[in-house]
Amino acid sequence: MVTAGDFRNGVTFEMDGSVYSIIEFQHVKPGKGAAFVRTKIRNVLTGAVTEKTFNPSDKYPTAYIERKDMQYLYSDGDLYYFMDNETYEQIPINGSILGDNFKFVKENMECRVLSYKGNVFGVEPPNFVELEVTKTEPGVKGDTATNTLKPATVETGAEIRVPLFINEGEMIRIDTRTGEYMERA
Repeated sequence: MVTAGDFRNGVTFEMDGSVYSIIEFQHVKPGKGAAFVRTKIRNVLTGAVTEKTFNPSDKYPTAYIERKDMQYLYSDGDLYYFMDNETYEQIPINGSILGDNFKFVKENMECRVLSYKGNVFGVEPPNFVELEVTKTEPGVKGDTATNTLKPATVETGAEIRVPLFINEGEMIRIDTRTGEYMERA
């Protein structure tokens, strides 16, 4: 059991037959009246985000989310196949479960598959990936304005913004959580 007063980012709990994860929380102690906990929670099965306030003494059962490292193999239509590194079992995952940041994942990369009671509800790609730039405009000599970005397409087909000095064929590191260019690899 977890009490609302112990809520922290990432805590998962069951409420009203669904599983929720804390995105943001704030303990509020008004000058007048009882304290409460203001939260932003995500339903881990549907992905819906809601704001809710809790009494700090409310208790909820803890939900245990299974996180397993698996290797992304290939996609076939709307199904994406992952292999368990221990049992070599392949499981298909529907493309609707994958997040926007999955566009940075190429074949044979390790990902973390999230499941609750055997139902897969999410896939976390690695935080940082190194990809090759396949298409971008060439940088012009003399273009040295600071923080100027241009569009570039990487080998997975994803489009990001990179500095002017990046050229086609270069390897770059991308933060998959924000989708931003980090550095040359």
